[in-house]
Formats: sequence, structure tokens, C-alpha cells
Amino acid sequence: MSFTTNGGPAGGPAGMPPTDAPPQATGPQLGVMAQYVKDFSFENPNAPRSLAPSAQPQISVRINVNATPQNETDYEVELKLEGRAEVDSNVMFSFELIYAGLFRIQNVPQDQLHPLIMIECPRLLFPFARELIASAVRSGGFPPLLLDPVDFVALYQQQQQAGQAPPPQMSLS
Repeated sequence: MSFTTNGGPAGGPAGMPPTDAPPQATGPQLGVMAQYVKDFSFENPNAPRSLAPSAQPQISVRINVNATPQNETDYEVELKLEGRAEVDSNVMFSFELIYAGLFRIQNVPQDQLHPLIMIECPRLLFPFARELIASAVRSGGFPPLLLDPVDFVALYQQQQQAGQAPPPQMSLS
């Protein structure tokens, strides 16, 4: 049997295999349906004093991942980043970002679904969240804060060792 993919007459509708052909098995699929800022806050509470050159700030950043099933194949994954820069207990700036994505996951074995959602999905979201934070910090009058890459595998393993529960509300600290 043969078929064409350019709309020629091969026994089925244009570009489709003949109707008597067996269905082809499809492998695991992960698709990004949407990405969006769900919540974003940047504070520069001591401006303009905080903009004067001073000592190197202490910067702390916390990262959390939450996932919520939307239906059988779609999952909303939230990447939450919270951070602050301080010098001598004075806040220079702080931020909170929840950057989310809607992912469609198909043909993934159940035992691989949770790690896929909690590792690969935030790994895909992180560069976009990193850019938003860098831009906000720069717009606040500071040098851009370029967050180091995050090892989501290590974060996932920490969660597993801590015995935190899997879906429906997944959380990773």
C-alpha cells in the first residue's frame, strides 16, 4: 500500500493513508499549549536610597512547582519564583512570579507522568520566567538578576525523599 502526503489520490482523504491501513502507534508526546504570567510583583521599597552604590546584596531565591490536572491529557504547571535582595537587613528589591504553562501530555506511561510534569515542564518554563525577572530587576534600577539554571531533577528527588504526595496537587520546593 502507498499513500501520498501532498493531497494525491492514495485511497483516503487528501494527505491521509488509505482507510484499510492499520493505525500507526504514536510515541509519548509533550506539547506546550500556552504559557502565561499568572501573577507578578516587583517591589523596590527603599528607592531611591536603595539605588545608591553600597555593599554587595545578599540575594535569596525560592522556587516551587505546582501542577494541576485540567483533564485526561492537559496539566497546568506553575513555576513560582520568590526572591529578595538585602543589604544589612534593608530590602533593596523583592519579587514574586508565578509563571505557568498548559501542557498536553499523551501516550506517557503512568509511572513516568509525575516526573515528566514536575521536571520537564518547569524546565521548559524556566528560561521565560528568568527573563521576566531579569527585566523587572533592571527596570527597577538595578543590574539584571540572571538566575542560574535550576536542576529540576535534583529538586524532584528532594521532594521524593521528603515523602511529599504526588497528584492531584503536586508541589515541589
